[in-house]
Amino acid sequence: MVYIASWDDFLEKSVQLFRSDPEKTRYVMKYRHSDGKLVLKVTDDKECIKFKTDQAQDAKKMEKLNNIFFTLMARGPEADISEVGGKEQIEAQPAKKGRGRKQ
Repeated sequence: MVYIASWDDFLEKSVQLFRSDPEKTRYVMKYRHSDGKLVLKVTDDKECIKFKTDQAQDAKKMEKLNNIFFTLMARGPEADISEVGGKEQIEAQPAKKGRGRKQ
């Protein structure tokens, strides 16, 4: 198990690991409230990489990683993840006007 200090390196290596073997790769997150530490782990049983943080602002980074993995799992390992963003990108979309109940 290797802890990676840089978030960008962890993100790049975790995506590479998923793309190399999407059937066996899994992603685990563990939060210890007593310590305030978040540990993210990506493994395929041959290689294991981890990222540990105690910074609250890294929660947005974790959300972006979740969105990247959801995209790769849904669209396939060769999907383009350059447009995948966090919550702010979803909120920027205009609201749809549907046939719902008038208020």
